[in-house]
Amino acid sequence: MQIPQSNIQQAVELLQLLISTPSISREESDAADKLQMFIDKGAPFRVDMHRHLNNIWCISPDFDNSRPTLLLDAHIDTVKPVADWSTPPFTPKMDGDRITGLGSNDDGGSLVALLQVFYLLCQKKQSYNIVFLASAEEEVSGKNGIEAVLPMLPGISCAIVGEPTSMQPAIAEKGLMVLDCTAHGIAGHAARNNGKNAIYEAMADIEWLRTYRFPETSPMLGDVKVSVTQINAGTQHNVIPDKCTFVADVRSNECYSNARLLDIIRENVGCDVEPRSLRLNSSSIDTGHPLVQRAMELGLTPFGSPTLSNQALLSFPTLKMGPGDSQRSHTANEYILISEIRNAIETFVYMLDGLNLA
Repeated sequence: MQIPQSNIQQAVELLQLLISTPSISREESDAADKLQMFIDKGAPFRVDMHRHLNNIWCISPDFDNSRPTLLLDAHIDTVKPVADWSTPPFTPKMDGDRITGLGSNDDGGSLVALLQVFYLLCQKKQSYNIVFLASAEEEVSGKNGIEAVLPMLPGISCAIVGEPTSMQPAIAEKGLMVLDCTAHGIAGHAARNNGKNAIYEAMADIEWLRTYRFPETSPMLGDVKVSVTQINAGTQHNVIPDKCTFVADVRSNECYSNARLLDIIRENVGCDVEPRSLRLNSSSIDTGHPLVQRAMELGLTPFGSPTLSNQALLSFPTLKMGPGDSQRSHTANEYILISEIRNAIETFVYMLDGLNLA
């Protein structure tokens, strides 16, 4: 299928609009409003569009319950801008092939590309239904994001989750568990040999978390990774602290559920350990799935992703794939190339046009 230049131009126009509309997680309403108006005015056919909270989805016009349904998902929200931007993060900067701006790479490129893919595929008879979803709160795995709309969508058979993967298919991704840990001591005067220093108690547990290697390794995702990312203790210099809190970021492979990892950690540390959630487990798709097989036929290389996405919240087979580079995400001067967006639209259409999902 030939990709008209007008589709590329519309994708770039929408990306500029989204960059210029702040959409920090849980604050996406303005961006959702503008996206809704953009689709309403610019779609090449009458779109069956729906909205719940800040999530917007479109259903292919020839929807048939007897056919399988493919979901094309990308998220509308962004992280907060870091301090080192050299240009205004909410002002799209065009420099030849490059578009710089917050959310351009994560996840604007995937969102605008998949919307055009939805338009193009719906204009040709397919053996499956298509749903395009612009989801909210992905960066915080929020309850008002994709989880909130899944019960409202038609029955989904499989999905492409648009994320910056350099258009290589991520067939597995690590899970996430955030732990709030508290080590306890006894307060005392720093000048005397009394009290029990909670910082020192925490240090032993932090060292175990830093050095322990969970024995089961994934051929696709590697080892479980634990990182202590925050720590806080003490009230003033001359008081032995009686409490030290720290946060651990745990990235799980498919060999362990988050619940099992929590049990192992609690068995080996002395501090109190409370998970913020156990629901973001590792996910994967079988290499024999038609989505994976078609990607491989196009010469693309399956890989395991260390980063989390909406995949963790979906119970059906999902493939994570999209334009841009994950290493640009959450950085100052984040950017994407127009050529990457063009290539994504072309690749997705070649991959999905005429695909048999039955």
